[in-house]
Amino acid sequence: MNRLQHETSPYLRQHADNPVDWYAWSDEAFTRARTEDKPICLSIGYSACHWCHVMAHESFEHQPTAQIMNDLYICIKVDREERPDVDDLYMQSVIALTGHGGWPMTVFLLPDGRPFYGGTYFPREPRQGMPAFRQVLVGVADAYRNRRTQVEEAAGNLTESLNRDILGIGGDSSALNADLLDSAHERIGQNFDGQHGGFGGAPKFPQPMTLEFLLRAHHRSGDPVPLEQVTYTLRKMARGGIYDQLGGGFHRYSVDAVWLVPHFEKMLYDNAQLARLYLHTFQITGDPFFKQIAVEINDYILREMTAPEGGFYSTTDADSEGEEGKFFVWTREEIESLVGDHAAAAIEYWGVSQHGNFEGLNILHVPNDEQVAADRLGMSVTDLQRHLEAARDKLFAVRAQRVLPGLDDKIITAWNGMMLATLAESARVLDRPDYREAAAKNAAFLLESLTAPDGRLYRTHRAGQSKLNAYLEDYACLIDGLLELYQATFEARWFTEARRLADHVLAHFAAPDGGFFDTSDDHETLIARPRNMQDNATPSGNSTMARVLLRLAAFTGDARYESAARDTLALLTEALRQYPQAFGESLSALDMLVSGQDEVAIVGAPSQVAALLAVAQKPFHPNVIVAYAPEPRDDTPVPLLEQRPLRDGQATAYVCRRFVCAHPVTDAEALRELLAQ
Repeated sequence: MNRLQHETSPYLRQHADNPVDWYAWSDEAFTRARTEDKPICLSIGYSACHWCHVMAHESFEHQPTAQIMNDLYICIKVDREERPDVDDLYMQSVIALTGHGGWPMTVFLLPDGRPFYGGTYFPREPRQGMPAFRQVLVGVADAYRNRRTQVEEAAGNLTESLNRDILGIGGDSSALNADLLDSAHERIGQNFDGQHGGFGGAPKFPQPMTLEFLLRAHHRSGDPVPLEQVTYTLRKMARGGIYDQLGGGFHRYSVDAVWLVPHFEKMLYDNAQLARLYLHTFQITGDPFFKQIAVEINDYILREMTAPEGGFYSTTDADSEGEEGKFFVWTREEIESLVGDHAAAAIEYWGVSQHGNFEGLNILHVPNDEQVAADRLGMSVTDLQRHLEAARDKLFAVRAQRVLPGLDDKIITAWNGMMLATLAESARVLDRPDYREAAAKNAAFLLESLTAPDGRLYRTHRAGQSKLNAYLEDYACLIDGLLELYQATFEARWFTEARRLADHVLAHFAAPDGGFFDTSDDHETLIARPRNMQDNATPSGNSTMARVLLRLAAFTGDARYESAARDTLALLTEALRQYPQAFGESLSALDMLVSGQDEVAIVGAPSQVAALLAVAQKPFHPNVIVAYAPEPRDDTPVPLLEQRPLRDGQATAYVCRRFVCAHPVTDAEALRELLAQ
């Protein structure tokens, strides 16, 4: 067993029995590299990465390859989910070198950490134009020994390109207007796949941040087209193989353009974002289909991805028993033998065939509407649904006895913040006390177990140990979750913690030209200070921070928050116009800035305010924030509630903009009219 046996990351521990003399990212590894004058072979991946497993089996478990690595290099293994800062810097290097990135990522560094060569997956033997990993290892080591001047020059140029202290891309803040939103919406629409939904071709990713912005575009303008694009996409996705038809939850992406064959890993961050997106679409349309998918995702997370103490696990693997997707696929014969009288309905509805749709096996999907399937079977839709419910229960029970995909049970603050926000919002929209309870338990766990004694956050927790200085996205996503939880419970402690964390970000993450660094000012010194502005699979810390700061400005009237958000978005005026799909979260923040927010303060006895709260919180009001207190008080920690007397002794709602309020109302219909103006 190598040093990785002492790590908490499941991904690193997967490599603890490799013959490679792995180090985790540490001063010890760099000190040895300097002492022995050896280059560093840095390998970055994550536990649910299929090709990471392939490269591990081919090369890291292969004694001759491991021997070359040990003889010529100091070898470092990094979990990209634990160390997004390290991953981001070296990913940018690999993209600069090769024109593309991905995982597993292999980067060769000087002993001081500067990169000079890299790539993604390398096979053990040469194939398809790719050199063997052993050839790469020997060639790079030769360059390090015999062409050091060139290597140093390459490392210097690459490292210089990573400097993000001053971005130099700031635009005129006057461009942060409705025209920019319209332009972004139009440009996104040009890439829409009108046949299958979503954007682009294979492989196809859900892109929840872009779809959220389209919901806002519809809400702001009344244009039906963006809503149609969202609803069409969400139906296609939820009926595809990318969605787990038995257990709920989405896989990472589909390898095709039609949402059929997924890469089978399931990520917490995908499902947190998608459940919230389906919830919002239900709010707008009232269509129970979207509610059903949101509920199924939430229930899947609570059933299979929740730790006893309340945290949410990170991922489940694509593979089980060494085969990708084995846990999820079926033969026609299996279904016929397992569900008996319900087999005809299951086979027709889930598109099951003798030859299958994935390596001779069947990924369950929904090729036709219920009415079409029922007509083909000569039964009513009600009878079809009864058969499907019975078949689903049986197949789910049988599947649960299979060897489960690997679970990465580390708890990441940012991803938990996303799921916290989704559950809290779901709780108030759907009247689900169980969601509210799970959200409150999660928040309490994060604030207790992932908070350092000095009040700063940790990035990750596993096996009773919290560690690693948290990143901007951790703060931003947790703030978002806490603000949603406050609006689901109206317990002031959640608001107080959100504001405290935001003030910490302003003090320790701010960049000199606006926006924020991804790391705090007391973070480990790397070859550059990472600073990501665009969204990837998760929203960038900067974009989420801009959105939550605008919300805090609405709750508090504190101009610091809006000013910081505006300065962040001003860096992106041209990027939002030219590349809107890379900045969906920032566009949502811009929509909040341009449209303005309605600040709703409600005061009154709990028995009297249900109708007022329902008007403010049940519909899709993306730019409405709500504060509530059972009685007027001036010592409230939520400034929006200050000096809000009851009107005629009745429960009263105040609708304000920038703390300038309309005449208070006591009637739900009057409140609805105010919010509609």
